[in-house]
Amino acid sequence: MTDIKNLLQEFKHIADNPREQLDKQLEKGVKAVGVFPYYAPEEIIYAGGMFPYGVWGGQGPIDKAKNYFPTFYYSLALRCLEMGLDGSLDGLSASMLTTLDDTLRPLSQNYKVSVGREIPMVFLNHAQHRKEDFGKTYNARIFKQAAERLEEICDVEITDEKLKEAFEVYNENRALKREFIKMCGDYSQTIKASDRSNVLKASYFMMKDEHSKMLKELIDALKEMPKEECKGPRVVTSGIITDNPGLLQVLDDFNICVVADDVAHESRGLKVDVDTSIEDPYMALADQFARMDEDPILYDPDIWKRPKYVVDLAKDNDADGCLLFMMTFNDTEEMEYPSLKKAYEEAGIPLIKMGYDQQMTDFGQVKTQLETFREIVELNRI
Repeated sequence: MTDIKNLLQEFKHIADNPREQLDKQLEKGVKAVGVFPYYAPEEIIYAGGMFPYGVWGGQGPIDKAKNYFPTFYYSLALRCLEMGLDGSLDGLSASMLTTLDDTLRPLSQNYKVSVGREIPMVFLNHAQHRKEDFGKTYNARIFKQAAERLEEICDVEITDEKLKEAFEVYNENRALKREFIKMCGDYSQTIKASDRSNVLKASYFMMKDEHSKMLKELIDALKEMPKEECKGPRVVTSGIITDNPGLLQVLDDFNICVVADDVAHESRGLKVDVDTSIEDPYMALADQFARMDEDPILYDPDIWKRPKYVVDLAKDNDADGCLLFMMTFNDTEEMEYPSLKKAYEEAGIPLIKMGYDQQMTDFGQVKTQLETFREIVELNRI
């Protein structure tokens, strides 16, 4: 029988040591490409026989990036640029950057002039009108251009056949992650909030087929166990990223059971698979992007579609409430908060908003808010 504890420790080690994973690939002679938020088509990199390496900021100082951004800019973008400036990304052959919101556009241009000379940038300017035929055609073209740019920079070949093989690998990994996420609510004593985060985060620093193999082992081992009673509140989490070790420790201490999430770093990018029946692989990627919804950075004329989706996440997963982690100075997330608040109030489900950034070390306010949240949950259960 698989030792779940050892497997979780392995996921944690990978999640905590991304540079080690990058160096392992480089030592094997595998070229690596940095993948910045959000929705860069990693499959193109994988199809070229290269290592897609997730770049999502993380804990650490912000020094050099302040020469390019105002200090009040949101921490994810600052840390991503800092990683390029401080040597954390040395060894990458290229980086893929997108411009899906106003905070990412300056990041791409600041990267271009500061880091791009050493680590060339593959620029993706997605069409927000992604559902119409003209939008799909445009996005398919920029995805193909990205592949051609990677071929030029990295001296690799990206064929349609290899792309289709990559789709199968990534579709399987997404499906396994969705299955694991669904199971976490039934095994909350074995899979704590920190474990859940580590399992998902590790995939950013692994080849997806290798991550799928480990994840299958974990899922199969969990299925052999009896389901566990949740000792604390069952919650939906929402926000951009919630991987801060200090924050996760607080969630563990309060026995928070994350039964579902609306987090960009976790589930938002997992909902939609690539339709492998579409002959043109670049049009298949454009079709996948067209079917992505319920995300604040993606245009949707129906402004109430997303709030309903986040409320339904709580209802469908029997959650006691939602913990919304609002990244400081991120306008996109802040602008949608009133609609989420209204939707949760109308549904009679508690929603707690907490300020958050990747450099936080003092979680006293979070603890106070979780105490309040726990009291509300206990009253609602009476």
